[in-house]
Amino acid sequence: MESEVVIHVIADSTGDTGARVARAVQAQFPGLDEVVVMRHPRISDVDALDIALDAVRQDDRPTVVFLTMVDLGLRAHTQQQCAAMGVPCADLMAPALDAVIGRTGVQPARLVQPVGLAADYFERIHAMEFAVANDDGNLTDSLAEAQVVLVGASRTGKTPLSMYLGYLGYPTANVPLVTGVAPPQELFDCDPWKIVGLTIDPERLLEIRRRRVDIMGATAAGGERLGGYADLAQIFDELDAITAVQRRLRCPVLDTTQLALEEAAGRVIELVETRKRAYGAMR
Repeated sequence: MESEVVIHVIADSTGDTGARVARAVQAQFPGLDEVVVMRHPRISDVDALDIALDAVRQDDRPTVVFLTMVDLGLRAHTQQQCAAMGVPCADLMAPALDAVIGRTGVQPARLVQPVGLAADYFERIHAMEFAVANDDGNLTDSLAEAQVVLVGASRTGKTPLSMYLGYLGYPTANVPLVTGVAPPQELFDCDPWKIVGLTIDPERLLEIRRRRVDIMGATAAGGERLGGYADLAQIFDELDAITAVQRRLRCPVLDTTQLALEEAAGRVIELVETRKRAYGAMR
């Protein structure tokens, strides 16, 4: 039984799609000692493709190919060469395209996704800048400009999730909820569909906070003394109080304890877009 595998991602653009699928696949094979991802991006002609295939051919490790190309000729050439080498080839684009063709009868444009200044480039830059400017309750901009507003206790993952949502093109603000401190009125004035609450298992939160305390020394975030910041009993009370505020805001609450960042972002987007459609339908 092999203990490692090399995934060669052959792509007509950056190879991000194939690399993400490779990482998802890797998580399903904990028994493998190593999964190596090799990208061969921006393949636009047969000459460049043959160079990539030569690299596959010369790789003496257990190898598979993930193919993300829309050009029919280049796809066919890759599949033929992989078959001749005895290398398994997973075409990641064809099933998705065929499914849409089968349902709609419409043929795809087969255009390579442009690299560099894509159509949404400046929107994503703005969204990332917005997330930075409106992090941790520092509401530089009006919440009316946000597409997502995250609310929750300290260390529930609001900041990294905000930044990742910004990277995906969603201007996101995050507001910490603190026991004994009234939440800002802006939360109650903004559209309720854009607010998503975050929570986490109390023991996991305790672990995270203790690690932060160890890093920062004797003070908690913002220079406050430890107090109940890393005390389990007070964390339970804190989360109960914050849950009550989240109910007042009428927002769904997402438990981030076991969620990877990408999965949490996907769920937030789904919640916000579903609630936005429902909100629009009621108006």
